[in-house]
Amino acid sequence: MYIAIEGAIGVGKTTLSRLLASRFQADLVLEVFEENPFLADFYTDRDAYAFQTQIFFLLSRYHQQQDIPPALESGKDLIADYTFEKDALFARLTLDGDELDTYFSVHNALAEKLPPPDLIVYLQADTSVLMQRIALRDRPYERNMDRSYIDSLNEAYERFYSAEHKAAQVLSINTNELNYVAREEDLDWVEARIRQTLKLGPYQTQFFSQA
Repeated sequence: MYIAIEGAIGVGKTTLSRLLASRFQADLVLEVFEENPFLADFYTDRDAYAFQTQIFFLLSRYHQQQDIPPALESGKDLIADYTFEKDALFARLTLDGDELDTYFSVHNALAEKLPPPDLIVYLQADTSVLMQRIALRDRPYERNMDRSYIDSLNEAYERFYSAEHKAAQVLSINTNELNYVAREEDLDWVEARIRQTLKLGPYQTQFFSQA
């Protein structure tokens, strides 16, 4: 089983991935993003640093995802807090012209070699909620985060997973009112939704009344 958690910046992908990995006794695959040397500069000047930032992320994510096929072949269950395809979603927002064409010539060649998840859990939240969560976690390079960028990213995610996505099954979950760290019943509900979608027993149908 290979589950990936997706959604815009600040939606809570890593937090939920950690909690679900414990529930499903799965190995955890966490995106390594803080090692990107261009990230802080990108948030300061997106136009100047977009291409370097995106190419670094593309190659870093591909290198990490190469470990997934042998792990699945060995019988391990995996839960990841990102998908490889998210890289292209970000690239479409930040690149254009020759830079975007160059990016996709590399991305498409690499993507062919990676397996899609069995399920993508797409976490949704209003932009105002995302901005609150970003402020609460207080990462230094996110302190001057542009709301318009987060809003554009949120809209891009919504378009992608509501209409464009075809590579894997998608379970959409609105997280505006969920707090699966403080309220275990919220985590129970998310787990039950996943088990039902993947036809994994047991799951308790009474949780679905919270939808």
